[in-house]
Amino acid sequence: IYSEMIGNVMTDARSTGKYYHFVRLMGRAASHITLECALQTHPNVALIGEEVAAKKQTLKNVTDYITDIVCKRAELGYNYGVILIPEGLIDFIPEVQKLIAELNEIWHMTLLMKQGLGKEQLMLERDPHGNVQVAKIETEKMLITMVETELEKRKAEGKYSAHFRGQSHFFGYEGRCGLPTNFDSSYCYALGYGSGALLQSGKTGLITSVGNLAAPVEEWTVGGTALTSLMDVERRHGKFKPVIKKAMVELDGAPFKKFASMRDEWALKNRYISPGPIQFSGPGSDDSNHTLMLELGAQA
Repeated sequence: IYSEMIGNVMTDARSTGKYYHFVRLMGRAASHITLECALQTHPNVALIGEEVAAKKQTLKNVTDYITDIVCKRAELGYNYGVILIPEGLIDFIPEVQKLIAELNEIWHMTLLMKQGLGKEQLMLERDPHGNVQVAKIETEKMLITMVETELEKRKAEGKYSAHFRGQSHFFGYEGRCGLPTNFDSSYCYALGYGSGALLQSGKTGLITSVGNLAAPVEEWTVGGTALTSLMDVERRHGKFKPVIKKAMVELDGAPFKKFASMRDEWALKNRYISPGPIQFSGPGSDDSNHTLMLELGAQA
């Protein structure tokens, strides 16, 4: 659904020829949704938070990367584009990570002391685990402002002469509440069926898993994975607790490698794909997501 919406924005960008659309996508800490949408739609820029963290990129680095592409596209006569941003991007940037960690520690200490730092701390919205909600930060608007500032500097230096117009978007709940695809329906039915079978067999403490997903549904395998094997220890409400560890984008995995091999071409050439709405019948009705197929070594 997000890819359909991004495709619509891409069509608008090419039609008007004068806007850069900065699209922030749901996904919390991990950048899986942004990566999948990039594989489906071929934007000019897609930021992957895990890569930003691995390369220890600063906000300045990220801004310069976007600005460089805007300038190169202007030289080709393209004063428009589409940029995808994961909602958790800001939490991967080292200087912001440090700030958020300090804010969280202060907030936890304040709770323990039940006094102290004043109303401004209470005004910071928290998630159920007591952490700063980075998703509430409008990263797309911040990046538009930072790119505008850098472009003005380059214009003064004679390195940029075009006109930049940024449009911000956040695609959130409207994507996660849409109708399921045929693949989604089959997959979730298999999970439910597997859960019932495990319970009937007296097996508990397991999470149902479905395998061999690149094959036809009849050849899928259904089983259970021990909950404890998925656990990690994280700091929550100032204490260490066992939680299911986050599955982040793997930079050495096939989906990211495919994206990385194509992004330079997507940056400067208009390779936009508008996949359209979900199909329940017809040639595209049984498609599954690119990330899954690439992870399983199938064609995507």
